[in-house]
Amino acid sequence: MGSVSSSHSERYAGITVWTNAHLATLAEGANGLGVIENGAIAAKDGRIVFVGVEVDLPADLKAAASLIDCEGRWITPGLIDCHTHIVFGGDRAMEFEMRLEGATYEEVARAGGGIVSSVKATNALTVDGLVEAALPRVDTLLAEGVSTLEIKSGYGLSIEGELNMLRAARALEKVRPVRVVTSYLAAHATPVEYRGRNGDYITDVVLPGMDKAHAEGLIDAVDGFCEGIAFSVEEMAHVFNHAKTLGIPVKLHAEQLSNLGGAKMATSYGALSADHLEYLDAESAAAMAEAGTVAVILPGAFYAINETQKPPIQALRDAGVKIAIATDCNPGTSPLTSLLLTMNMSATLFRLTVDECIAGATREAARALGLLSQTGTLEVGKSADLAIWNILRPAELVYRIGFNPLHSRIFKGQTIKGQQVSA
Repeated sequence: MGSVSSSHSERYAGITVWTNAHLATLAEGANGLGVIENGAIAAKDGRIVFVGVEVDLPADLKAAASLIDCEGRWITPGLIDCHTHIVFGGDRAMEFEMRLEGATYEEVARAGGGIVSSVKATNALTVDGLVEAALPRVDTLLAEGVSTLEIKSGYGLSIEGELNMLRAARALEKVRPVRVVTSYLAAHATPVEYRGRNGDYITDVVLPGMDKAHAEGLIDAVDGFCEGIAFSVEEMAHVFNHAKTLGIPVKLHAEQLSNLGGAKMATSYGALSADHLEYLDAESAAAMAEAGTVAVILPGAFYAINETQKPPIQALRDAGVKIAIATDCNPGTSPLTSLLLTMNMSATLFRLTVDECIAGATREAARALGLLSQTGTLEVGKSADLAIWNILRPAELVYRIGFNPLHSRIFKGQTIKGQQVSA
């Protein structure tokens, strides 16, 4: 092969090229999954510098680069789990037994279970303890090709407890090759000492805690649980008004158990997403579409609490709302640590298409986190977060149950072996 000029050698030093692959680029505006047959991807300094048909790969780039033959495998963007509560202490297996015996989610919560029951176990752990407890769950997701993980607080329900959860979330990004996005969810439930005094809890804990977390650089978004057993639309608006003064984007758990109008309220703040949405109405769906608020569908919670009201998927499609999917990994109502299973559940339970499921766990999940300019698709300039799969067609990612066909995970251009970056 001919020599490469010194200028070209400098230009292409440190570039890795993945060749002989089928690409599902998920590029905006592309048909379906944006498939490129016989494709190649090149990355330098953690960014994609080429994506396209392999025959279009510049000869000098191919000559200077480190080449990896994908042997006909498929490459998608790294998966993104855009709604988790993965940092917590203890478990709630007892509540699982209660539900099997007929108790509803509301009955469990009003009996002192639910979210509040995780608070004691979570607050008993140090930041290091929270990290240690979360790592097995995080590692399970990473082993399925996840590159970006949203993590919420919400089991501290005190200023220091919420801060420690967010500190643990930030620490996870330092001990594992994954991008972590944090959401401040102090408005998740009312602690026992504030029962019946939601307004006081917001004034005494949620708002000053937000100020402290923001000052410490711990918040990427502010979230809340808008429901009859949690916070009203008006109470959440109070929280969102404060977030707005700090310049923090918002999102909301809404319309999971009833239709309180939380999703529509959230759109008035330009919410990144509204999540769950089983009881969403057409008017709110239209408002979400107009605001660009992503619908995050969470089949794990629907399944775990044996819900019967399905989210209005067709109404969301008709309105033009973008749809993401996520595990909702949490100790009580979605103890799910598989985004691949989430894709299958989204298709089987809610009839999302294969394309919608894969887009929902990549491009639309990135959009729901405000990260679409950085990741979620295979496009030049974006982070080289790739998942390489031992599959013959993308539908296999959605079709299989309990099977992981991941061949390798690339994070910021580096191949990950186990949980470490390869040499």
